[in-house]
Amino acid sequence: MIRKFKTDIAGCARIYSDMSKIFKRTKILATIGPAVSTEQKVEELIMAGVNGCRLNFSHGDNETRDKQIEWVRKAAQKKGRSVAMIQDLQGPKIRLGIVKDNHYDVKEGDELILDSAIKEQKKNGILPLQYNLAPKVKVGEPIYIFDGKIRTHVTEIVSETAIKVVAENDGFVMNNKGLNLPETDFGGDILTPKDMADIEWGATRDFDYVALSFIQCADDIHKLRQILREHDSNAKIIAKIETKKAVESDKTLEEIVKASDVIMVARGDMAVEAGAEIVPIVQRKLVTFCREHGKLCIVATQTMGSMVDNPEPTRAEVSDVANAVIQGVDVVMLSDETANGKYPLETVKALKKVILYTQNNSTVAPVANDPKSNNRKYDAISNAAARLAENIGADVIVCQTASGATGLAMAAQRPNLPIVAVTGDTRVANQLALAYATSAFVRPYSVNVGIELAKELKASGYLQVPKGKKDLVAVIVSGNRDFCGTDTIKVRQI
Repeated sequence: MIRKFKTDIAGCARIYSDMSKIFKRTKILATIGPAVSTEQKVEELIMAGVNGCRLNFSHGDNETRDKQIEWVRKAAQKKGRSVAMIQDLQGPKIRLGIVKDNHYDVKEGDELILDSAIKEQKKNGILPLQYNLAPKVKVGEPIYIFDGKIRTHVTEIVSETAIKVVAENDGFVMNNKGLNLPETDFGGDILTPKDMADIEWGATRDFDYVALSFIQCADDIHKLRQILREHDSNAKIIAKIETKKAVESDKTLEEIVKASDVIMVARGDMAVEAGAEIVPIVQRKLVTFCREHGKLCIVATQTMGSMVDNPEPTRAEVSDVANAVIQGVDVVMLSDETANGKYPLETVKALKKVILYTQNNSTVAPVANDPKSNNRKYDAISNAAARLAENIGADVIVCQTASGATGLAMAAQRPNLPIVAVTGDTRVANQLALAYATSAFVRPYSVNVGIELAKELKASGYLQVPKGKKDLVAVIVSGNRDFCGTDTIKVRQI
């Protein structure tokens, strides 16, 4: 059974208060969009506490994305922190084309033709599609349009490019609104030609992670990993869990977790495709699987949704975020809140406030099994370091890591104190920016680089000696990369 750290909440609060300058354990991932599409606004987000930036490839153009990547990297350098860059592929996100006058009323019982051969609506009853569904769907399968606002089912395959559906309720549709197909099996064909072009472009840019949409099974992850290798990309893979097929069994979920590097609980499309009532349970299962397998976990969609239009979150949103923190997620993601909202900076500050208060006044829920990554030695060393740090009342864990594996193993232990990771690889540092409780720094390798960094950070004021103490107590996890890798735990007073 996994160790259970002491639940001294008052003591935790005291430590967190002393170390609050760096100690936001659950990280913030923000989507970059029109609301923050200037260098100054991106810098403000990162200075406010954003640890990763997501570019949604369902929207925008590559020229704009090049500017956004540059802004993120400049802001991260200015702050002296590592920040992760995420390329979020559109996947088979089926959307309507251009609807006449951007509004088309639908009545219950209406028959609609959905045709991928046209781009703009010319006639009533015929709507353009951006994806050819004719070879994929079967008669009787449900299709939900506009985030489920219009529910239909397939009645006929009209041609090689068109299908007929009948509406089950009244409503309306607009330009480019999405479709969900909860019963349709895409047969592993979830990477579209657009995705392939975006992957090729992204491989020449500075992305640390690639997010794959509408995953149905672990094979989807394996296929993307092979494609990334063919393009000489060492980006890690985020598996977005949002389809009914992906969540139909715990076995499928766990296989996806094991095949991926990061899991994103994509609650919006999941709710439409599989039912809103399943989302909290699936989220809990995924967080547990991720923690037990040493994988990062992101909770996404409407975490602060009301702040798109309002300067304060609702109590339900605050509870939602606090629950994710208590479950032990690595990252909470903002979508429309920062991409299109009226209060992007205020949203980041509000989210950070909830994260800090929750972790200062609660403890992370335990899981049944010890974390088990692909490297059992690193798991054991990290477990021992976390126990040692707690038992001696250490102030910080400093982790030397070349590939990032030791850093991830350390974060998976969910210690109640900050983790400072040091690596010689900028890519690794950026990827670790999303890891639980971890601040990553890039320094040239040496056997004692961890101790040297701790001294540097103390001198700069980044690491502060808690009140009543004379020295900073650090647990150093290290090793010799040229021989056997991580193999040593040291205690140092700095």
